[in-house]
Amino acid sequence: MEKKRQNKNQSNIVSFIPTGDYYYKKSIQAMNSGQMNKAYKYLQRAVDLSPDDPMIILQLAIVELEGQRFEEAYDLLRRSYQIDPDNPEIIFYMAEVSGCVGIMQDAKRFAEEYLQLEPEGAYADEAAEILEFVAFEQDEFEELEGSGEDLYRQEQARRHMEKGDFPEAITILEDLIEDRPAFWSAYNNLALAYFYVGEEEQAKALLHTVLRENKGNLHALCNLTVIAYYEKNEEDLQELLNILVKIQPYTWEHRYKLGATLALIGQYELAYKWLRSMQKRGYVGDAGFYFWLSHAAYFSGHEEVSKSAWGQLLEVDPDKEGFEPWRQQDNEFALDALEHDRNFIVEKLESSYSSERIFGLFLLKDTAHKQEIIAHPKWVNIEQFGAFEKLFLAYALGHEFDKKNKVEASFLRAVNVPEILLEQYGKLSSLIVPMFQMWFVLCEQALIQNYRFTNPVAIAGANDYLFRSSQMLKVTKKEIAQQYGVSVATLSKYIEEILAFLPDSHN
Repeated sequence: MEKKRQNKNQSNIVSFIPTGDYYYKKSIQAMNSGQMNKAYKYLQRAVDLSPDDPMIILQLAIVELEGQRFEEAYDLLRRSYQIDPDNPEIIFYMAEVSGCVGIMQDAKRFAEEYLQLEPEGAYADEAAEILEFVAFEQDEFEELEGSGEDLYRQEQARRHMEKGDFPEAITILEDLIEDRPAFWSAYNNLALAYFYVGEEEQAKALLHTVLRENKGNLHALCNLTVIAYYEKNEEDLQELLNILVKIQPYTWEHRYKLGATLALIGQYELAYKWLRSMQKRGYVGDAGFYFWLSHAAYFSGHEEVSKSAWGQLLEVDPDKEGFEPWRQQDNEFALDALEHDRNFIVEKLESSYSSERIFGLFLLKDTAHKQEIIAHPKWVNIEQFGAFEKLFLAYALGHEFDKKNKVEASFLRAVNVPEILLEQYGKLSSLIVPMFQMWFVLCEQALIQNYRFTNPVAIAGANDYLFRSSQMLKVTKKEIAQQYGVSVATLSKYIEEILAFLPDSHN
């Protein structure tokens, strides 16, 4: 009897397990009430629970598209299309998102397919506008090589490269080239991926293969030029530059590539010619375009154009604030100073001594070559950095430190010492480099021992005094104390303190 009663009770229990459809309906309710963030989360949950429902995936893709997260929208729409390739709404949005990610041939194909299926459909006007847009773009750009699937795989690889996941990008591109042996843009991207993981010879070999099989390939020529520039191979660089200056590109894609490459290697007037020609013809660029246009304009004497382009850049990428090309002119340092000597800084960054590397990272903050050095795959390798190197890199990149945090506050006082020394001497000359080298040796040891650097001005004076004394220069504590605005007693105190961090001679 008891067992019978239990079975009866169990049959009346309704198990509630939310489905994708449940969260989809919740997302619609949230949208109708204007709660877009909540709607977005519900849609993500709906897709997780119903990964094979094309309409739920489509709705999330539309939200991603409206948020201008085009790559995410493209991935979702491809999933939706693979499940239901005959749905007119999905086909229309495949046309729209393909145009957004630059795959014009697919944008055209899908828009035409939609109009064939529903010539009077809800999206007919929008599909016609896409076809007009594609026709206009084809006047300016060459037809992209490769199928939509090929371009999608290449786009996947590009996104992996942007995230620093070069091995995965290499795998995708190698597979793509194996399937499409004449897909030259994939070769160029693979060469860049090889370069970024330190396989320079393999990168160059691949680019020479492209030029052998596809003579005059501009992207391959530009990529070889960049590699020669970074390797400081003046002979190859000049030979490639002699070729580049003769090229007269017609398409915007090629003008952009040529202009950005010339700007990177310091050929600013030529770079300005090509990038400015694009802007005058109405080109709406990405962050990279405005960055290089601003630099090319500034260093070729077109300051107003430079500042205007930089303003457009900040609208697209506000994080670039602080990298303005004219900032190096606003400080007290002469451009012939060692803090603006790229080779000197790179030498420090590649040193086997950590104190030398943090010296190089300190100089990175205000150097004219900051962006170039940061962009190099081997000069600033954060994965190989220790804790102190990461702190100095963060400082160079303008990171906001928490002054209430004891460790970060101590670090800020420590890094203030060489800033004070630079103020005293005006610029970093070869005569005072040993003083800075001595300071960074002391600084590293002091950081290890959790020294608090309580008086940066007095510490800078103490470091200056120790350096001059070691060089047998005639100097007194009184003179140094007056120079730095501290008392002789205070100076003496900090001389004794930092002497404790001077490594023994056998070290």
